[in-house]
Amino acid sequence: MLTDARCRTAIPREKPYRLPDQHGLYLLVSTTGYRSWKLKYRFGGKEKKLTFGPYPEVRLTAARDRMFEARELLRRGVDPAMPAPAAESSYTFGDAARKWLDLQKDSWKPKHAKTVRDRLDADVLTQLGKKGLGEIRPRDILTLLEPVQDRGAIEVAHRLRNYCSAIFECAIALDWAENNPAASIGKALRPKVSRRFPALLELRQARAFLRTMESQPCQPATKLASRLLALTAARPGPIRMAQREEFEGLGTAEPLWRIPASKMKLERAASEQDAFEFIIPLSRQAAELVAAAIGFAGKRKFLFPSSRHSHRPISENGLNTNYRRVPGFEGRHVPHGWRSSFSTIMNERAADLDRPADRAIIDLMLAHKPPGTEAVYNRAAYMRRRRELAQEWADLLCEGLTPAAELVDGLRKFQPTG
Repeated sequence: MLTDARCRTAIPREKPYRLPDQHGLYLLVSTTGYRSWKLKYRFGGKEKKLTFGPYPEVRLTAARDRMFEARELLRRGVDPAMPAPAAESSYTFGDAARKWLDLQKDSWKPKHAKTVRDRLDADVLTQLGKKGLGEIRPRDILTLLEPVQDRGAIEVAHRLRNYCSAIFECAIALDWAENNPAASIGKALRPKVSRRFPALLELRQARAFLRTMESQPCQPATKLASRLLALTAARPGPIRMAQREEFEGLGTAEPLWRIPASKMKLERAASEQDAFEFIIPLSRQAAELVAAAIGFAGKRKFLFPSSRHSHRPISENGLNTNYRRVPGFEGRHVPHGWRSSFSTIMNERAADLDRPADRAIIDLMLAHKPPGTEAVYNRAAYMRRRRELAQEWADLLCEGLTPAAELVDGLRKFQPTG
């Protein structure tokens, strides 16, 4: 057996040599005088070697301790050269979810953040929240998501999988977890069906729908909002929340609707920048309707006030409910469908009239981000042509419709109070 003095006084030779100790442990002395501890052993019928480190950093007693630990592993049938399994993380899925949500809060709008939290609370955290990250298997997550898709919420199930996957990726980055069990289960879910909003894609039908809708019993503000929605092809949200100060130049040749960035469908960082506001050039008919609606709303905050609560706008489902009741058009058109109507009809018209450049303008009018450009909506981009197309669309759509002023006069008896 070796002694510490023998290890300390070992000198280099022309060739490397070994100083044996016991049970396969030896000190290897190189030609440069570098000394390191090695263990020779057999595992699985093969001779193998294990290095414990250099001498004197690793003393003789420490090298022997490691040799005995290795021999104990061999007795249990474990190769001592294999790395020991990492200690299981003490963090739970709930810990990782809270950390991930906290990291997103500056980039998400509060409403979206609440939606994500509520979905996780309802469908995931009640069962996985207290489980250790290392305990969760793909089957555990799939078991949670199957009831969600069984109730028809297939898109929600896919979103929850995405949330779980992002949470595990965050945990891996923080060294809280070693793998992502949510990453592999997407193919085990039912495929998402592309959602298309029901829309009338022929001009004749679109006109007929407006005439029929406006002839039905309905709250006045809803009828006015419906026509402005059709004329501008804007999203229903900005229409519902529209305020008179957003409209400019109604009595001029160049009326505008300047929608604040906070009302646009943008990420939080963009929605807080004025540069991301969206400008809609108004047709003559749209400007007339806005002017009539301002007179109808009086001093109320919103252009289209609720008949029950005059300080609020029309309800989020008001337009949807009334559209479902239009005779002959049940289920065939929704408020958001006007965007498809405008895009399809005007693009087909551009093709028929050999105006290929109009396609990009039509996309810009729908507040679509052109590929390969910055996300800022240029306030003046193609404004002249956008105004011409807006007027062309209004002339086509309003053929045979009651003028806005007469429409409002017919609604005076429903003037909201309060």
